[in-house]
Amino acid sequence: MTERIDNSPAAYMHRSSAWVVGSFAGIAFVLGVVGLYGVVAYSVSRRTREIGVRMALGAEPWSVYRLILIEAARLVGAGALLGIAGSLAAATLIRGLLYGVRPWDLPTMAAAVTVLGLAALLASFIPARRAAAVNPVEALRSE
Repeated sequence: MTERIDNSPAAYMHRSSAWVVGSFAGIAFVLGVVGLYGVVAYSVSRRTREIGVRMALGAEPWSVYRLILIEAARLVGAGALLGIAGSLAAATLIRGLLYGVRPWDLPTMAAAVTVLGLAALLASFIPARRAAAVNPVEALRSE
C-alpha cells in the first residue's frame, strides 16, 4: 500500500512542487550570496581613497585588512542576527504548512549563515587587498 501511495498522482504533484520550491530557494540563495558580495565589494572599493591615505601615512597592509574585515564582520554579525530572528518568526508562522520538516532547522540556518558570512568576508578582503596594493599617491589622485 505504501508503494501505491508513493506512486500516486497526488504524491507526484507534492514531490514536484517541493522540487520546484527547493530549486527556487537555491537560486534565491545564490543570488543573495552574489548580491551580498557585490554590495560589500562596492562599499570597500568606495574606501580606496581612505585606504590610500592610511597607506601614505604609514599603515601596514595587514592593519588595513584587519580594519576592513572587522567592520565587515560587525555588519555580517548584525545581519545574521536579524536574519535568524526573521527566519524563526517566519518558520513559526508557516509551521502548519510544513509536513515532515521541523520549522527550526538549526543545521540549515548555520550553513546559510556560514556561507553568507564567508562570502561577505571574502567580498571585503579582495577589494581591500587590491586597494592596499595600489600606490598611495595614485589612490589619493583618484576620483
